[in-house]
Amino acid sequence: MAWDTEATRRRILAAAVAQFAEHGPDGTTIERIAKVAGVNKERIYNYFGGKRELFARVLREELATVAQAVPAESFAVEDIGDYAGRVYDYHRAHPQLGRLLRWEGLTFAAEVPDEEQRREYYAYKTAAVTAGQRAGTVTDELDADHLTFLVLSLAGWWAAVPQVARMIAGPESEEEHARRRAAVVAAARRLAAPGVTPAAGSRPRREGSSR
Repeated sequence: MAWDTEATRRRILAAAVAQFAEHGPDGTTIERIAKVAGVNKERIYNYFGGKRELFARVLREELATVAQAVPAESFAVEDIGDYAGRVYDYHRAHPQLGRLLRWEGLTFAAEVPDEEQRREYYAYKTAAVTAGQRAGTVTDELDADHLTFLVLSLAGWWAAVPQVARMIAGPESEEEHARRRAAVVAAARRLAAPGVTPAAGSRPRREGSSR
């Protein structure tokens, strides 16, 4: 019987997501991931390399999944509030992504694995904001990269610190999640709303900006 290589890879990645999300890259081992996946650890080394490479692959796969699940092409035609709501939904359903990103921030003091490649993942989101600014549907009071970060923070921070959310807004329930989601949508729309003219000297220009 032929060995199902792709199924084995999927099992390894699923086990790695769970272990890295719970324990971080320094808190787990290739041996533990192999045990959870039900494979020999040598297969992990053969398929993915060491633990650093496997962690990078896990994040790459998770980010590709969310990019496909919650796309953003252009806020010239798409509602940025609706996008923020969908990002909130994704983080609620897949809290492992936020955990992996937080572990990454704690583990790597400088450049992270795949950082140059990962920049492209975020660049398309910023490009969607820039398209909205050019069309006049998104404010240009904030630089596109900063607005992108702020909208993602609005949507993702609830799942990132659930204990703080609970202490401020009360325990989780379907009603409470609906309230949080509505707040995320409204806040993103208000933050991105065009027509606000900043006072002279109120915001430093980004280097190279024509404004």
